[in-house]
Amino acid sequence: MEPQQTRQGVFFALAAYFIWGIAPAYFKLIGYVPANEILTHRIIWSFFFMLILLTLSRQWPLVRIACRNKKHILLLAVSAILIGSNWLTFIWAVNNHHMLEASMGYFINPLVNVLLGVVFLKERFRRMQWAAVILAFSGVAIQIWQFGSIPYISLTLALTFGLYALVRKKIGVDSQSGMLIETLWLLPVAAIYLFFIADTPTSHMTQNSLSLNLLLMAAGVVTTIPLMFFTAAATKLRLSTLGFFQYIGPTLMFLMAITFYGETIGEDKMYTFIFVWAALGVFILDALYYQRRLR
Repeated sequence: MEPQQTRQGVFFALAAYFIWGIAPAYFKLIGYVPANEILTHRIIWSFFFMLILLTLSRQWPLVRIACRNKKHILLLAVSAILIGSNWLTFIWAVNNHHMLEASMGYFINPLVNVLLGVVFLKERFRRMQWAAVILAFSGVAIQIWQFGSIPYISLTLALTFGLYALVRKKIGVDSQSGMLIETLWLLPVAAIYLFFIADTPTSHMTQNSLSLNLLLMAAGVVTTIPLMFFTAAATKLRLSTLGFFQYIGPTLMFLMAITFYGETIGEDKMYTFIFVWAALGVFILDALYYQRRLR
């Protein structure tokens, strides 16, 4: 990677993970809205926000280039399903007092990124990276074996987002075009659900307060900005390097859960967190050591 490209990738990664780390505060504000309903607003308003952004930045030629490749369009349908599943799981977890489990999922995700990078992108796996992955999944295994508790939320978030990053990196489409096409794939389903199926006190926007409608529309901005930062970083950094930054988001999420939202860590989750944190410590030490060797 060229130094300038790497610096840009680092900036984009830091911005994305910081925004994701504090995003639960936004979803808590609209926690009384059903998760699947919030998801439809994320999709719909993200699509319209992308239309405005592409027009202002005059990037429509890139969209036309992206649309010429039918294989990329189909792969963006796959990435759309992955990110939609990730969004729904995350919203439900935050608004049902499972923010700690959500943070665990994103703690595990850097190690999932490394594993996927090795399996699918032929990136080399160093010994300490192996140790980090084994430690993390040992923590999950202990939770399942000792307490009979499977961290479904954590594993779902880690795997869906890891696979999403992998697909987007393999496609190589620019972040804005990719985001527009992904939301376009999801838009019909979201619109049909919100306008023809959903029937809750908040599903009819004409009956909502202005403040609630503005908050729901803001889901497009909250969704699009960090995701664009992330996809921009994914095209400029190795997948394993990108994973290095991901502990920022879950750390902020973890602190918010125990400080502001009164969540407590059960014995089962504590063991898993200890193993995952140990794995991240090994992972970070390996990255620092490897960077020194390259100097």
